[in-house]
Amino acid sequence: MTETVDLLVCVTCRYMDRRDADPDAPRPGRLLADALSGALPEGITLRETECLSNCSRGCTVALRGPGKWTYVYGNLAADQADTVAEGAAKYHSHSTGVVPWRERPEHFRKNCIARIPPLK
Repeated sequence: MTETVDLLVCVTCRYMDRRDADPDAPRPGRLLADALSGALPEGITLRETECLSNCSRGCTVALRGPGKWTYVYGNLAADQADTVAEGAAKYHSHSTGVVPWRERPEHFRKNCIARIPPLK
């Protein structure tokens, strides 16, 4: 498959239970984006973005591609970069973006925030 898909990572995410944390500390989304930089399979483009409006569910990413369903996943951390890369690769390999539930990384199975249909 030659199409490129986007992996959007919210770099402004701040865990709700970390409101009292040091405001100058790196944000979890920034740490995840840094961990993913240069570590994604071919065909997946990392796109840093601001606020995916999922603040109550921690660090958030979205996967989108032409003609594919868009998926939003939350409750992520930088140490899950391998999980995100695996999920992105599986998403890329399915023409509709719909990865069978049992083939998804376990974290993706339990932390899907939204599934949005493709533009027609």
